[in-house]
Parts: sequence; structure tokens; C-alpha cells
Amino acid sequence: MKHTPLPPSPCGLRLLSSMLLALPAFANAAVDGDTPSPLQQVRVSASLIPLGVADSANQGTVTARQIENRPLLRTGELLEAVPGLIVTQHAGDGKANQYFARGFNLDHGTDFRTSVMGMPVNLPTNAHGQGYSDLNFLIPELVSTIAYKKGTYYAEEGDFSTAGAAAFDYLRQMEQGLLSVEAGQHRFKRVLLANSSTLAGGTLLYALERAGQDGPWETPEDYRRTNGVLSYSWRGGDDELRLTAMGMRSSWTSTDQVPRRALDAGLIGRYGTLAPTDGGATARYSLSGEWSRQYGDGSARVNAYLIRSRLDLFSDFTYVLDDPEHGDQFHQAERRRIIGLDAQRTWRHALGPFASETALGLQARADRLAPVGLYASQARQRLATVREDQVRQRSGALYLSNSTVWTPWLRTVAGLRADRYGFDVRSDTLANSGKVDAGITSPKFSAIFTAGKHAEIYLNWGRGFHSNDARGVTASVDPKTGLALDADGAPIERATPLVKGTGKEAGLRLAGLVPGMQTTIAAWQLDLDSELIFIGDAGTTEAGRPSRRHGIELANFYTPARDWIVDANLAWSHARFRDKDPAGAFIPGSISRTASLGVSGSAGAWSGGLRLRYFGPRALVEDDSMRSPGSALLNMKLGYRLTPSVKLTVEVLNLLDRRVSDIDYYYASQLPGEPAPVADIHTHPGEMRTLRAGLAWRF
Repeated sequence: MKHTPLPPSPCGLRLLSSMLLALPAFANAAVDGDTPSPLQQVRVSASLIPLGVADSANQGTVTARQIENRPLLRTGELLEAVPGLIVTQHAGDGKANQYFARGFNLDHGTDFRTSVMGMPVNLPTNAHGQGYSDLNFLIPELVSTIAYKKGTYYAEEGDFSTAGAAAFDYLRQMEQGLLSVEAGQHRFKRVLLANSSTLAGGTLLYALERAGQDGPWETPEDYRRTNGVLSYSWRGGDDELRLTAMGMRSSWTSTDQVPRRALDAGLIGRYGTLAPTDGGATARYSLSGEWSRQYGDGSARVNAYLIRSRLDLFSDFTYVLDDPEHGDQFHQAERRRIIGLDAQRTWRHALGPFASETALGLQARADRLAPVGLYASQARQRLATVREDQVRQRSGALYLSNSTVWTPWLRTVAGLRADRYGFDVRSDTLANSGKVDAGITSPKFSAIFTAGKHAEIYLNWGRGFHSNDARGVTASVDPKTGLALDADGAPIERATPLVKGTGKEAGLRLAGLVPGMQTTIAAWQLDLDSELIFIGDAGTTEAGRPSRRHGIELANFYTPARDWIVDANLAWSHARFRDKDPAGAFIPGSISRTASLGVSGSAGAWSGGLRLRYFGPRALVEDDSMRSPGSALLNMKLGYRLTPSVKLTVEVLNLLDRRVSDIDYYYASQLPGEPAPVADIHTHPGEMRTLRAGLAWRF
């Protein structure tokens, strides 16, 4: 598929690097101060980024070609196309996935920002966890690119992006219609119909998906998902417009993590549960519009969106610890409306004798939660209200970024971002109500050195932030007790609204030394003023101690022949709290090592992909006395084209049938019949070897 990119700037700029999020195209960038090259037709076939385009070693773009032959257990595993990122699950498949990257247990998205067609996915002040990112509404066959970046060095990236960001974009049109039918073990089934057609001088894209499964669980998951997309794209002269409507709803029964002692004692089997009525339902509906225009001196882009979502989540992680009579199940619920705007204008110009480009951006968002609540429940029936809040959260940001070529071998990118937040909480406990305003300014700077024909060196520094849950920002008393003391008897302190993170990185990109191969190496460090920690027995995130992470990442991408791709990635990180708390310096759940190796391609009628993923061990408590073991999984996908328009695919997930854990936590729980709480590792097993088959008809 061909795309016409924006006119490349003389400096290779920010226009290209920032607009990677919106345009699935690459352009060569001049560094000698000459006038810009004319518009070019660039074929996007792989994630090789030409030298002179990226602002750091960790930027990249994953294309549809790479996704096509990628075996997927869950939709959210599309994010594992980002080097060093791991996707797991500790509950039912309808819930947002668990993410790990750069030494973070990101819970459901706390410090990794995701967006789809310009719309943010992370949900602040979510009923279950800050930054909750549910990607189950994605349709993999429609994804055209995943543009990713890591660190705090990009002026256009704001809340939740301290570890990184990934932007999904959809196709604007399909070369052929698609009817796909899949089935597999554990009553897995999926049907997808997608096509595009010409309408009123533009293109109408539509897709409808229906999916479900029971999983290997002793209590059937009964997961059901309905998903739809309707998108209209139009291009006229220098203008381009896209309007999109999306809708998804799902429901499921959840087998959450269980204590190891229950498994060891034979109380339940490996895929059993102690809380058979856990589960939930969710829905997401959105309208969005994106307009862009090319000018002689640059470009403009405006994206606006409306989102409406709901979540009902029933969980029981401690059984009879708090309520021996009714059990400890709790209901987390929210109803949310979001309105937002993202606009950017870029100018190519001279800065004295130097070629330069400047980008000015505006971002605004308002979330209304009416309500967001926590309730005691039994068998999904509410027993009591723990707390219920009406929340309005507003944010706005201005950013300015400039890229300048100073010499043929040096360009710089300097940025400044200013964010302003307003939190308005009306709680059923008056002492927890309040209004708080907060602001933060985040400077950024990168220097990029061209070191010969095949190498580029990057030095990056920047400040970023994540927001905290609005309820924590205004809280004064424990909603259960009404006291100004938490469960440990310590005084309740209001959370800092916006938490600063400072990152630095040195990187190297090698391209062309071996034809078709690109290698990136990055050494990085990130300091957070306050860590967001997942609390296993409460099922939510809390603001915690200051932390420091550093690490090294190695990513290799190789196309040895046409239609073949090999990628190999290694990541090592070291994460510790920075204070002197005697509890210990280890950050629970922080990941230290990940690795992946993938091969995919096609030959004649055959196609396929094979992927090996290593998920390293983690400390589960601050003193490192309890650890989660590492795991390695091998997945395979094989396809055969029966006719020019019909293709048969077979997936084998967990090919070697390894008995591994998707996730482990360490906390206290109490089983029926136990006289007192017991601190134990609570685990969610990885799924057994699973076979799936599909038949796709292109028409």
C-alpha cells in the first residue's frame, strides 16, 4: 500500500517524528540545509526507520505486514509488537490486560499511554486502577500501524507516558472485503466481516466482529464480545478528513488469581476458582473526527472525540478476610463521558542560516464520572456502598517543539510542555469531597548526531508526569471507618495531583551495515517522585514511594528476503525505591528481564509466524523475600492459501504446553475454615496449549 507523506523538513524533524503517530509513512530527511525534497511515494512494508527521522533510539513503527502472521492469544497482545513490552492477564479476558515494560508493572496502563485513531485509551480515576487501558475494542485486521516511543522526551506526549506510548491507527480503506470465521478449543469462536466502498467522493470502511470463549477454566468464562467500526475518509487537494464511529460491549465470568496454598492442598485444580461469581461487563462507544491540511510552509491537524464508557467489575481477592458471613467480593463500577481535542500546527522555517521546524500543539480533555463507586457485594448483588463519587476531571496542555539542523552531523529537538488539571470530587463522604487545581511544566531536549552513513547517536533528556486518582487527591478520611487513618493506622495524606518523572537516555541506531537490518541500543534512566503500586488485596492502585529505574534495551529488525521478517529484542532493567524505608527497596512486580524472538514470512501458498517470549522473574515484596519465577512461551501461526481468495490458518498457542504463571502477587487472604489470615503468593496460571483454526475469504 502506498502513502503520500508530508513534505519532509530540511532537518528531518519533528514534523516526521511527531506525525509518526498519525501517518504510516517514512520519508528521507536532508541534513545539509538545502530546500526540502518534493513529495515522494513511499511504500510502507516494515518498521525500518531511516536515519535522520527518529528523535531517539526507542522510536519505531509496526506495520500491518508484521501483525498479519503474528499469533495472538488476546487482542491486547498486539502491544507486544513494541520491543520489551509484555502483556498478560490476571482475570477474565473482558478486563483490561496487565502490562509490563521498562522495569514497570504497569498494572492496566498506569505509565504507558495508548491511543487509537487519535483517541486516548487510558482512563484516569478509573474504578479499578489509575490509567486503566482496555484494548479489547481493537480489531487486529484493521490496524495499519502501531507507532511507539519510550521515555519522557516528547513534547506531544503527556499524562501516563513516562514509560512510553503507542498509537494505533486504522486502515482508511481495504483492497478487498474480508469474511473471517475462527474456532478453537475451549469454545473459542470469532466472526469478522469488514470491507470498504466508495461513497460521495470518499471511502466508507465498516467492520463487525463477534467473539467469545470459555477458556480452560473450570468455571466457564462465558466471554462474549461484540465490536463494530464505521469510518468515512475523504481527501481533496491539501485537505484530508476522517470521521469514525466505534462501539464495543462485552461480558464475562472471571477466574482471578488464587492462593498457592489452595492449589497445593488440592482445594481447587490448576484452572479452578474460589470465587465463581467474579466477572464483569463493559462497554465503549466513541465518535471522532480528524482533519489535516498541508500548507506550503508546514501542516495543521485537528482531532476531536467523544467517548462514552461503562465498567462493572466484581472481584474477590481475599475471600473471608473482611466479611466471614458474606465473603469479600466487591463491585467496582463507573459510568464515564469524555470529550477531547488535540490540535497541532507545524512550520518549516529558517533560524538564521539553519534549517528549522517548529510545532505548536494544544490538547484538552474533560472526563465526567457519574458515578464511580466501590460497593460490597455477594454473588454480584450489592450489599453496601463503601464509597460513591461524582467526579469531574479537566485537563489542558500547550506544547512547543523545535527541531534545528546546526551542522550536517548535528540536529537538536527542544520542547516545552505545560499542563493544567482541575479535579472536582463530590463524595458521599463529605470529608472526601473537594476541588483541587494543579499544573506542571515539562521541558524536553534531544541531540541527534549523524555518525557516518550507517549510524545515528541520540542523547535524550526530559521531564514527564502521571496524574493520580482524583479521589486520592481530595481524600481526608477512610470511607469504611470515617477515620483520618488508613488500614495500617497511619494518617491519611492526600495524593500529589501530578507526579513528576525525569528521564535520560543515550542511544544508537545502526542501519544498512547488513542489507535489510537495523539495530538499536538504548541505555536509559527514569526517576519518579511517586510510584503507582497495584494493591493486590484491594484491586486498585495507590500512590507510593519515590523510585529510580535504569536499564539497557537492544532491538534488532531484519528482512533477509522479500516477505520475511526476523526480530530479536532484549531488555534489562533495575528498579528500586529511592527512599530509606526499612520495608525494603524492591518495587513489587517490577520486571527486570524480557526477551523475544520472532520469525514470520510467506513462500508461495504458505505463510506463518513463530514467536518466543521470555518474561523474567519479579520481586513480589519490598525486601525481595518472595519472587515470581520467569517464564518462556512459544506461539505459532501457520497459513495456507487454498485459492487466491481463500486462506486457511492454524494457531497453536503455548506450543510446548508450558505450565507458567501469567501473574503473581503476594498479600494476605483468608480461606473459609482458616482461623486467621495467611500471607501467600496468589497466582493466575497461563493458559494450556490451545489450538485455533480460521478460514478467511477475501472478496
